Amino acid sequence: MANPTGEQFEITRGNARAVVTEIGAGLRVFEVGGVPYVEEFEADQQPPKGLGQVLLPWPNRTKGGRWEFQDEPQQLEITEQARGNAIHGLTRHLEWELLEHAESSITLAVDVEVQPGWPVPLRATTTYELAPRELTVTHEIRNEGEQPIGVGVGTHPYFRIGDVPTDELTLTLPATRVRPYLADEQLPYAEERDVEGTEYDFRGGRLLAGVDLDTAFGGLSAAEDGNHHVELAHGEQRLLVWTGPDFHWAQIFTPDELTGRGRAVAIEPMTCPADALNTGTDLIELEPAASWSGSWGIRVR
Repeated sequence: MANPTGEQFEITRGNARAVVTEIGAGLRVFEVGGVPYVEEFEADQQPPKGLGQVLLPWPNRTKGGRWEFQDEPQQLEITEQARGNAIHGLTRHLEWELLEHAESSITLAVDVEVQPGWPVPLRATTTYELAPRELTVTHEIRNEGEQPIGVGVGTHPYFRIGDVPTDELTLTLPATRVRPYLADEQLPYAEERDVEGTEYDFRGGRLLAGVDLDTAFGGLSAAEDGNHHVELAHGEQRLLVWTGPDFHWAQIFTPDELTGRGRAVAIEPMTCPADALNTGTDLIELEPAASWSGSWGIRVR
């Protein structure tokens, strides 16, 4: 039987290795010296809870799948049945085209066609490139239509440091704003607020034991290199997730079970928050024939 994620593409550099999937252009493996730094799933499995997937032309949820484009109502397919929303874009289950496959890098592309709920065609590419202890991911979107449109990009990796339990990891997150989770809402996020003095302040680092999040964080402070730095640590071991300036948000998700290892932690780089097609918050505005490019990466210290 064919793999549900299609062909598996391996790249290597020194003792670093990654595996990218044809369907969804997802990240299935990233390891250095045989030590895994992302949660993994088998090639013959569907990625659980969006594991490793690219989310575009919007991340997270669009409430009710409804939004307006140039005063015309749009209705996207409802892909989160439990809440009645359109979730995580249109390309997760598409077969991406292989453009280039070198020893240490790979580029895949996909076309977002005009369809119910999406009125403007797009061309997107995702490039994965290895350095000896780092993986850089670059996304590009081009407006192939004749009208301007706002878009968003996200990804859904879950991180680990080898076999260290998630509850023994310390999360440091340079976020000053938060949209807390609301369990019983269709769009499960409260209004944005400051993290100061709340349980959502991770700027000084906090152990993940006892922390339960499905939470959007904004107001990310830039480091000296101009990027946002999110860190997981265990003793002297450090895993840095850096995101470029256009990734204004990070979704932190801590499901109790993911791949048989128990608790997991997703750090999801996002250019915009949930329901941005309706609110316009941090959408990337693309004129006809215009392109946007942005990067994020994983660095092992």
